[in-house]
Amino acid sequence: MADKVLFEFLHTEMVAELWAPHPDPGPGGQKRSLSILESIGFRVGQALGERLPQETLGFREELDVLKFLCKDLWVAVFHKQMDSLRTNHQGTYVLQDNSFPLLVPMASGLQYVEEAPKFLAFTCGLLCGTLSTLGFQSLVTTSVTSLPACKFQVVIRKP
Repeated sequence: MADKVLFEFLHTEMVAELWAPHPDPGPGGQKRSLSILESIGFRVGQALGERLPQETLGFREELDVLKFLCKDLWVAVFHKQMDSLRTNHQGTYVLQDNSFPLLVPMASGLQYVEEAPKFLAFTCGLLCGTLSTLGFQSLVTTSVTSLPACKFQVVIRKP
């Protein structure tokens, strides 16, 4: 339980620090902050992937890897499974979490929907990094229509 609270606090502080007003924000301030959060998540995802059991590293089918992310990885990081996984069988997958833990604290109204992307960038990077360690190059984007639900669109890039 304590590790869950500590992770949520650390994540909130990373977002707050990157979104703190800077005297000289420079070009592309918010996009740069999203990129930094995504990069941090990517590295964490790689590290998690490196610690996976050897049988996990043997996944060769995309769908098996995505099922692993929805069940095992999601439980390890967020203490719950992903709510649904859908695919078009052409390399695009939609992972839906109806109660994403990092969005639950701000789920009191629609006014926070535009703030959601900064709280999801780390997780997009986390998914990309884990997939990279498993041998799959990917692009992960996200969408939020109502809090605390969110969807992660994962496109597996063919080599």
